[in-house]
Amino acid sequence: MKRCDWVNLNEPLYVDYHDHEWGVPVHDDRQLFEMLILEGAQAGLNWITILRKRDSYREAFDHFDAHKIAAYDDTKIAELLANPGIIRNRLKVNAAILNARAFLQLQAEFGSFDAYIWQFVGGKPLVNHWHSIREIPAETTESRAMSKDLLKRGFKFVGPTICYAFMQATGMVNDHTTDCFRYQQM
Repeated sequence: MKRCDWVNLNEPLYVDYHDHEWGVPVHDDRQLFEMLILEGAQAGLNWITILRKRDSYREAFDHFDAHKIAAYDDTKIAELLANPGIIRNRLKVNAAILNARAFLQLQAEFGSFDAYIWQFVGGKPLVNHWHSIREIPAETTESRAMSKDLLKRGFKFVGPTICYAFMQATGMVNDHTTDCFRYQQM
């Protein structure tokens, strides 16, 4: 069975993530928030590092309950920075808290984060027709617009490349290569 070339077939977490999650449209606010935080945490690292720590992230960050994260104090931040199950980077931990607060403001303004975030692709997935992973861009016009607006609203670790990775992960774009078995299923 042919998969996208970025999938390490010797890494079951990667295979499972590719086959069952990556590129599947997500409309649940909590899942969208989780992926936004995890994509930001991944900055400068390999995605497999985050996949290996995802369960620890869920536990450490109250299963990505934005209301709880928005209320984190210095004691909770110190606890997170001492937790070996997550990326212990103060800027990324602080960004998760700031992002939770901004996320809640967006929910209040738009009714849901889903309604806000999917506007960047017109409400439906953009279907690309890449033959090779070398063709896939690191960022697009849509991810740059998303990044600019998120930054303006107080989000952190949401540059255009992170936003594009988020869009790929949450199915806002179908970037499975045309020879991948998942391409036609999306």
